[in-house]
Amino acid sequence: MYALRCTTRLLNRLKTEAVEALPAPTTRLGNWYANLVNMGSARLVLCISERTLLPVLVHVKSLATLPQRLPVAVGEMLRTIGVPENDVAAELDQMSDAVVAKTASRQILGSMNDFGRLLEGYWFGDPKALVEVALKIADAPCRPIGMDNPRDATLAIFKSGDGLRPVRW
Repeated sequence: MYALRCTTRLLNRLKTEAVEALPAPTTRLGNWYANLVNMGSARLVLCISERTLLPVLVHVKSLATLPQRLPVAVGEMLRTIGVPENDVAAELDQMSDAVVAKTASRQILGSMNDFGRLLEGYWFGDPKALVEVALKIADAPCRPIGMDNPRDATLAIFKSGDGLRPVRW
């Protein structure tokens, strides 16, 4: 179970009501924050993990299926950075149930805005290279996670085995 915490702009495009009362996420990476980004002719959704700020890019295509398509993209990113397959499978299993909610952390939104600016610099126009571009962003040090980078913070959560690594807000 996780919440896809969307910006107002994305919520309006999803044409869905945001859930107010949220249960705690059961995923190691926590809830996910999402915002629309335009890179030339490519329409993307930038998603970041609440706990590690791991970025994942998803094509807009059908926004109605975003909560179901995000786990596929997360799985691909986790495999690419070296998370063991059994941990990837467990995370994706926990992501099979999703609710849509409003954003709740201005600090995470600030990181998302920073990632959007990095995306502009790393985007090279290939809409098939979403993982490669997200990997470059994932190597950027981030103050909310103690100047660690999202890739290392994510690997640390999966190495610790509990997923309850404190978030440094």
